[in-house]
Amino acid sequence: MGILETIKDPLDLKNLAAGDLPELAMEIRDLLVSAVARTGGHLGPNLGVVELTIALHRVFDSPRDRILFDTGHQTYVHKMLTGRAGDFGTLRQEGGLSGYPSQAESEHDVIENSHASTALSYADGLAKAFTLRGETDRTAVAVIGDGALTGGMAWEALNNIAARKDLPLIIVVNDNGRSYSPTIGGLASHLSTLRMTQRYEQALELVKNNLGRVPVVGAPLYETLHGVKKGLKDIFTPQVMFEDLGLKYVGPIDGHDEPAVEAALRRARAYRGPVIVHVLTHKGHGYAHAENHDEDCFHSPQPFDVETGEERARPHSWTNVFSEEMVKIGAQREDVVAITAAMLHPVGLAAFADAYPQRIYDVGIAEQHALTSAAGLALGGLHPVVAIYATFLNRAFDQLLMDVALHRLPVTVVLDRAGVTGDDGPSHNGMWDLSMLQVIPGLSIAVPRDAVRLRELLAESVAVEGGPSVVRFPKGALPREIEAVGHLGGMDVLRAGDPDVLLVAVGPMADICMDAATLLDAQGISATVVDPRWAKPLDEALVLAAAAHKLVVVVEDGGRSGGVGDAVARMLRDADVDVPVRTYGIPQRFLDHAKRQKILAEIGLTGQDLAREITEAVAKRSPVLERHPARQPQ
Repeated sequence: MGILETIKDPLDLKNLAAGDLPELAMEIRDLLVSAVARTGGHLGPNLGVVELTIALHRVFDSPRDRILFDTGHQTYVHKMLTGRAGDFGTLRQEGGLSGYPSQAESEHDVIENSHASTALSYADGLAKAFTLRGETDRTAVAVIGDGALTGGMAWEALNNIAARKDLPLIIVVNDNGRSYSPTIGGLASHLSTLRMTQRYEQALELVKNNLGRVPVVGAPLYETLHGVKKGLKDIFTPQVMFEDLGLKYVGPIDGHDEPAVEAALRRARAYRGPVIVHVLTHKGHGYAHAENHDEDCFHSPQPFDVETGEERARPHSWTNVFSEEMVKIGAQREDVVAITAAMLHPVGLAAFADAYPQRIYDVGIAEQHALTSAAGLALGGLHPVVAIYATFLNRAFDQLLMDVALHRLPVTVVLDRAGVTGDDGPSHNGMWDLSMLQVIPGLSIAVPRDAVRLRELLAESVAVEGGPSVVRFPKGALPREIEAVGHLGGMDVLRAGDPDVLLVAVGPMADICMDAATLLDAQGISATVVDPRWAKPLDEALVLAAAAHKLVVVVEDGGRSGGVGDAVARMLRDADVDVPVRTYGIPQRFLDHAKRQKILAEIGLTGQDLAREITEAVAKRSPVLERHPARQPQ
């Protein structure tokens, strides 16, 4: 039996001898590599936090002490050390372990986050609650890294945390960007220890008070002595930024030296006030293929071969098409620039960056800044394309509304991973954008159904000059291409039928709607299928088309509340078209992780489900259908 198999709870970890920890770390890395090779997931960040996570659970008493990870994708080792190692083969599989913290899985998981830069605010609130409730033996620990400190919300939290000297709060900065060199040696260790003792602070305060009573030279002398002390420390540690905020600082510490990390955390915990513990880690540490992976150290690979590190071939995807088309647009228009929020490769802008290195801006994990910076670029005469995951647009809604749309600026926002994304769980499903964006004046929303339409609509979108535009598409492989058989205004008619049902297929739902229409034929119901192409503003031709049918059905890959279906119903009401409208989309709840197709089936977004629902709806309005041969019992 390996050591990891004996760890059912953090208490088991505390009882291990220090000499057993290197072997434990090796077993954890072996399991990380073998499991993620099968399922895909965030490998590089977790290989980098093995010793750090071991130290955290040896020093703190989870779940009484609350350990929060920012971002949540660096919690695989935490899951193993809190009793879930035996289930790790189910990672990101339906019914298995989530790729992020999950309260349903364990009392040790505090926040179910995959959106960065939030943990410090959570920890601030938790530490304040501990203080107010007199729970003096509890500590809030925020582990922030992998770029999360680039988010503005993290700095808002730091500003507030620094104002409270009594908060039992430890901030572990997991620095895997190699910005600093490790600080080692006896003097550096002594200075770190000295800063973390209350005696040092008391002595400093005593000197300050006594020198302050000495006329003329007292205050200047104190400032000189304090400056010398600070200058000495700055020779050894890059702490100025944090200490200028008023936060105590320890580090930098070699994050792969478990005893050193453990010692630093114990000093920080004993201080009983806000402390920054700065650890240096390496993404992919301990697995050569990850360490040597130039792009992102296997940040989030597809399933791969353990021996060679070669990832399973990926099918040509929506993101690939966007990437190719952006390079073409960049060649045609020198005013087009691109912005990414720490997602250069995932959103498909790496090729654009290679082709036009002066026209790409990576702002870090800062979606709010990305949108308002785009507004500034547009004010300067350029046409920015901001490419982010759909779920992260939630964070920049106000900027899109007030900084971009209010000024009617030509900014194109491209939303990757829109709709159901599947494996990454509830926080990653991009199901909110079509509801949120409906309320923004002057905004246009394009929803392509296939690769051809993505190319067309992206070109049309960057041609919009009177206000912002959005292009959204899902994650994964491309669907089959469906050519139009006709047009209604700017809409594509994909299937012409008799005036029974008008099926409004929003973007990638077109394939499902075509399947449903075929099944409806067998029930004696004729369906016309149209793709609006632009979900906002809706084409006026939709009013005349709806008026000619007995039932309108809108199918969308977004939340049902406030989405395209509601916009269609409102449009018809305003035009006094009294035809019933049924909307099918994603229910307004957080979806568990599973494959996209499985989730779509569970929520009734398949051709068969739609055909059954529509048949029943039409039958209620047309009794003659009840006598149709296909509806008679056999």
